[in-house]
Amino acid sequence: MIQLTQGGAYLLNGTEIVEDSADAAAQIKNKTGREVSKDEAAKNTIAYGILEKHNTSGNMDKLKIKFDKLTSHDITFVGIIQTARASGLTKFPIPYVLTNCHNSLCAVGGTINEDDHMFGLTCAKRYGGVYVPPHQAVIHQYAREMLAGGGRMILGSDSHTRYGALGTMAMGEGGPELVKQLLSQTYDINMPGVVGVYLTGEPVKGVGPQDVALAIIGAVFGNGYVKNKVMEFVGPGVSALSADFRIGIDVMTTETTCLSSIWRTDEEIREFYDIHGRTEEYQELNPGEITYYDGMITVDLSKIRPMIAMPFHPSNTYTIDEVNANLKDVLHDVEERAKVSLDGAVPYSLQDKVKDGKFMVDQGIIAGCAGGGFENICAAADILRGSYIGSDGFTLSVYPASMPVYMELIKNGCAAAILETGAVLKTAFCGPCFGAGDTPANNAFSIRHSTRNFPNREGSKLQNGQISSVALMDARSIAATAANKGVLTPATEFDGEIGKYQYHFDANIYKNRVFDSKGVADESVEIQFGPNIKDWPAMGELPENLVLRVVSEIHDPVTTTDELIPSGETSSYRSNPLGLAEFTLSRKDPEYVGRAKDIQRAEKARMQGEHPCQAHPDVKPVMGVIKKTFEQVSHENTGFGSTIFAVKPGDGSAREQAASCQKVLGGWANIANEYATKRYRSNLINWGMLPFLIEEGELPFGNLDYLFFPGIRKAVEEKAEKIEAYKVSVQEGTLTPFTLTLGELTDEERQIILKGCLINYNRVD
Repeated sequence: MIQLTQGGAYLLNGTEIVEDSADAAAQIKNKTGREVSKDEAAKNTIAYGILEKHNTSGNMDKLKIKFDKLTSHDITFVGIIQTARASGLTKFPIPYVLTNCHNSLCAVGGTINEDDHMFGLTCAKRYGGVYVPPHQAVIHQYAREMLAGGGRMILGSDSHTRYGALGTMAMGEGGPELVKQLLSQTYDINMPGVVGVYLTGEPVKGVGPQDVALAIIGAVFGNGYVKNKVMEFVGPGVSALSADFRIGIDVMTTETTCLSSIWRTDEEIREFYDIHGRTEEYQELNPGEITYYDGMITVDLSKIRPMIAMPFHPSNTYTIDEVNANLKDVLHDVEERAKVSLDGAVPYSLQDKVKDGKFMVDQGIIAGCAGGGFENICAAADILRGSYIGSDGFTLSVYPASMPVYMELIKNGCAAAILETGAVLKTAFCGPCFGAGDTPANNAFSIRHSTRNFPNREGSKLQNGQISSVALMDARSIAATAANKGVLTPATEFDGEIGKYQYHFDANIYKNRVFDSKGVADESVEIQFGPNIKDWPAMGELPENLVLRVVSEIHDPVTTTDELIPSGETSSYRSNPLGLAEFTLSRKDPEYVGRAKDIQRAEKARMQGEHPCQAHPDVKPVMGVIKKTFEQVSHENTGFGSTIFAVKPGDGSAREQAASCQKVLGGWANIANEYATKRYRSNLINWGMLPFLIEEGELPFGNLDYLFFPGIRKAVEEKAEKIEAYKVSVQEGTLTPFTLTLGELTDEERQIILKGCLINYNRVD
């Protein structure tokens, strides 16, 4: 079904793979009559060509990328624009689209969400942007329909910013990276590796894009095969897939931890642009005659079967047939994993879902950028047609990804077919993907064609004794399960016809409702603020030395951004830095906020010119131990704050608040064995936090210990390879040394850390 090469591989004429080996050059010469070096062949990837076109550094090893367009949604654009405004923003220098698809439920938090929307509308007018009102489209569907273009690059403040199937290289990053683009700065990365995804065959009836995506995620997530690399989809199997099918696979590449994605394009993609009235945006993209990839994933589409990602991660994959054939073993495995993910906070069992030997599901959702596409919903309608979901506890909700998609479903009768079953058809909304819509009952099991199924993401609150769980499936198998009244069922068991529907895009829906400034800024427009929209608090520069208290210690194999800062209803506070910070780690370590604020008192006192020992009783004894060895250290040249340890933090969302919330509570650093994603590490850096790395093994410190970092500012300035640190033991009066590293940092990143955050780095007083 899926095979991975052990090393790199060459692709000849887009159709033949030659694995990198001692005789690879001879094989290539024999087949093509040409000699090409590995370095030259690596330049023949589609990704290399696009990156080269957008790189401004003149050095393809050290990229400085300028994107063509930007996009954000209503959880992120307020903070981004506020940060850019503090740095002197006067106009959006490139097209910037502000969508409103996350905080669309305006009853949550009083007026908070609609206040944010009005902030976005007035900023689009003042600075020359595009504003998409609530319920019109989810962020990524609008980008596909209206922004994508062949050979282009788009940066979005959402991790699922992926438009590779349309020939657009797109990346999801934290808000500060968009701020840099708004200030005409660059996105700085090393040239990423490129991994080929070679598709053959074609899917059997009942298999959808989520099935293919989950199979790939299951094969590559755990081994880091594509981490921070670009996935390039090639091979004859690409042509067997519709544009919608490719898009459905592509959006899920985020869950592999890759950096971005790109696909070869063909007439199918040209037709997509034709349908959307943007024929001029199509560009045929193909790898070169001899192309080198840093790895190759071979996928036989004909062997993919309906998949399910069981709780609590998209990589926890099985075929649905495997689950049904081995219910006891699979459910036991999930329950064992839950002990780690949930820290034993609540009882968790799936055994009660088994009735008469069959697994019973409580809820089905087809939604968002992954599930809400036209073909997915049409296929679900055909499978559901003539069935009823029943009058028991099982529910089914369907969210078309945009109003144009919704309109076409009404016109072709698929909407009626779905509604007749007892399902509910709703407007474009990302809520079911991040815990703000269709939250299941306690202990319920939900199957969703959405992007993630992390703990807490579907609305659970462990501290309140609440738990429900989500499995990811394709819309087709969700429909088959719904037609079977909640019995877990693969769509390959459906023996009826799944039709092929022609899509007609109605551009008037956006033309009549979306505000588009056409890039013209109007400085006379007054920005509309709500009472929840707050400025960022003052943040100081990195001091000469640091004393940090460890205020949370997390030993889960991976820590998600949902655990660092919960989604769901807390998202309403993302325009209020201090208000949101109260929720930091609330579902993983409820003691974190109190501990962080406790030691922050010392730093606040220091910044106000007071002696920090008057604000916190630990300062004097800790400094007493330090001064025995480091006489020059004083409260004037030493900062105080907090840090956390996590094995591998940052999987999942691009949300910068996973870092900024720690910062506004006095966090100066994270310490980790590795960082799950580049975007989380970048968020730490942009908020002036030190991204420390420590080798795996027994930690030289524990929770609530004090750590001392002498000369940390100098170490950052002088690019020290190793960072000297000490555990401070007041009781023994000793300093125990250990070493850390910071990993690779650009000169600009070092300056941001030294200044204390990106705002300080760019601030215009």
